[in-house]
Amino acid sequence: MTETQWNSFCTFRDSFRKKVEEWSAFSQTLMPLQKAAAQDKTPPYPIETPIVYNRALDEITQDDDIKLIVIGDNPGKDEQLLKNNKYLVGQAGKIAAGFFARNPEFSVDFRKNAIILNKTPVHSAKTAQLKYIQKNGGEEIRMLIEESQIWMAEKTAALLKSLETTELWLVGYSELKEKGLFTLYKNALEAACRNDRAWNRIFVFQHFSMNRFSIDLAGFQKNHADFSLQQAVHALGTLHKAEIFTQN
Repeated sequence: MTETQWNSFCTFRDSFRKKVEEWSAFSQTLMPLQKAAAQDKTPPYPIETPIVYNRALDEITQDDDIKLIVIGDNPGKDEQLLKNNKYLVGQAGKIAAGFFARNPEFSVDFRKNAIILNKTPVHSAKTAQLKYIQKNGGEEIRMLIEESQIWMAEKTAALLKSLETTELWLVGYSELKEKGLFTLYKNALEAACRNDRAWNRIFVFQHFSMNRFSIDLAGFQKNHADFSLQQAVHALGTLHKAEIFTQN
């Protein structure tokens, strides 16, 4: 990163850490909601970090070549464990890392060349359980989840603009649709980037979990056999982007 880019990243990272500390005032309210939400089809597990800052950001140095910003949904069971407090370290993250390891043409080490963020740092065992938490947490929790999405989108947009060649991969297609969990994030990101060159570096994909990204990509490649892998990824990400956002 250049000096300017490094300063922009540090500003983002430090403000994100401080914001999570601020939001963590709601942890005692969130924890019983997270436990109750997880009772549906989720084996018992210890809730250790109700709102999760990604400690992997602290390992990034100015010498790192950041090629991607990858936006997942929210921290799950593995991510919120105190021994981790890092994003996409569960099965979905392993699938993502494996994809790039198998395809060296992207020149991406998922743990070295990607900044991994979420649409909200509020934990739930499964993303869909955020609906329960938001519905049953009262006005302050509803506002927390909404505010965190808008804040993350706006700050991430500013970071993307400063990293002039970095792509942003927005994964988790279904909950970005109208009335989905993350429409606020989508709308705030669009408002911040639509009229900027950074807009052309945003791509939308199915989530890495349960191999949905790979299955979707394989289906697309069947109909576009003349595309290289990188061309297919960019074309698919552009197609989903047009489907998700308000304007083509």
